[in-house]
Amino acid sequence: MRETLIRTASGLIYIFLLIGATLYSSATFQVLFGILMLISIYEYCRLIKTSIWVPMFVGALLYSLFSLISKNSVTSILILIPTLYFSVNTMILLFKNDMAELVGDQKLRSVGNYIILPFIIIAQIPFEADFYNPKIIISIFILIWINDTFAYIVGKTIGKNKLFESISPKKTIEGFIGGLGFAMLGGLLLSQYYLHQPYLIWVIIALIIAIFGTIGDLIESRFKRIAKVKDSGKIMPGHGGILDRLDSIIFAAPFVFLFFQILNLLARF
Repeated sequence: MRETLIRTASGLIYIFLLIGATLYSSATFQVLFGILMLISIYEYCRLIKTSIWVPMFVGALLYSLFSLISKNSVTSILILIPTLYFSVNTMILLFKNDMAELVGDQKLRSVGNYIILPFIIIAQIPFEADFYNPKIIISIFILIWINDTFAYIVGKTIGKNKLFESISPKKTIEGFIGGLGFAMLGGLLLSQYYLHQPYLIWVIIALIIAIFGTIGDLIESRFKRIAKVKDSGKIMPGHGGILDRLDSIIFAAPFVFLFFQILNLLARF
């Protein structure tokens, strides 16, 4: 009972802080996610047993630089192309069977690929309409929470077929389909009653989040399995580390951002 209360309180503080800072102003949003990025860098470096201070400095410098410069199509493409390239390379790590090879892989040790670039992308997403729109990033987080919650509920209730047993034994195909279905329903409702944007756009975004968010969760599970730890950190009692909470959006954000860029391109024709 005590553990449940601690877990609930910790989760609520995290949600209120995230939503509150995002809604208050663009500055508080960017500061919060800058802090979350630094914590994630620390946790990730501890997982892969590599230096902390250089990635921290580089991460803070790049994040500050991209937060200060004007948001336009050029800067978007400049950050998006390498992020997508490294995301695909990171995804390949899931399918490597030789654990020794995986531990020694230089891609695994590149903090910038997995943490810094995606966080810069996350900080760009609310500015997609040429002004700060907090509803966009809040809706993305809501879709991630819906996907995670219903993937767990459906998987726990009727899940029988394992999704990727060697990495995450509890995830099931039924749970994945359930999370995806409810996320798409959530995208439909958010588009109509919160965002007031075309429903098809947010149904597609929900689909992207369900697929790539699940991959992001599996990738972090892979890293934790290599490090032989249950959680990436202890900053959130009952939940683990910040990386445990943000692994889905870290991996899904570049693909959501790519979708926004495609929409912007199509709007010009």
